[in-house]
Amino acid sequence: MKEEFITLLKSVNREGIDKLINFIEKSDFYKAPASTKFHGNYEGGLLEHSLNVYNLLKEKLSNKPYSDIIKVSDETIIVVSLLHDLCKTNYYIVDYRNKKNADGVWVKEPYYTVNDTIPYGHGEKSVMMISKFIELSMEEMYAIRWHMGFTEPKELYGTLSNVYEKFPLALALHEADLEATYLVESRNK
Repeated sequence: MKEEFITLLKSVNREGIDKLINFIEKSDFYKAPASTKFHGNYEGGLLEHSLNVYNLLKEKLSNKPYSDIIKVSDETIIVVSLLHDLCKTNYYIVDYRNKKNADGVWVKEPYYTVNDTIPYGHGEKSVMMISKFIELSMEEMYAIRWHMGFTEPKELYGTLSNVYEKFPLALALHEADLEATYLVESRNK
């Protein structure tokens, strides 16, 4: 999976992509979970989730109604899908809790917990981190920023609706993210 991820990113012809790939290589991205308790809550879950979102978004954009509405490059599909959760890089740590095993003996059990050293939100944090290395189009920024959809606070629903009308790629990315989480990854447990 790592080789596929790197090959896709290397196909992006933007100044700074090599520095972004180097940053990812030095981070925990390839080993990080996608979440603490839900989808991909295992080593390598973030990498797997990112590739799942890429495959689903690419397929989604090749079919109606999106194929009639959204005209973006393969680079854009790669950037928004593979990097939408870059904010989860160096975000999770392993901690331990006491739990009884099958024999009733207390043992230390590892689990993932959050150690957010850069508290800057979710989508907006990914946009910030990516932008330190490569330039993003407005459509890419909006898609990544708003990929969490209606999990955003209800006070932002009006803004979110405006974003989805103006940048339907954001809606398509949100849907691909949900499909990866609930249809692909939850079935692989």
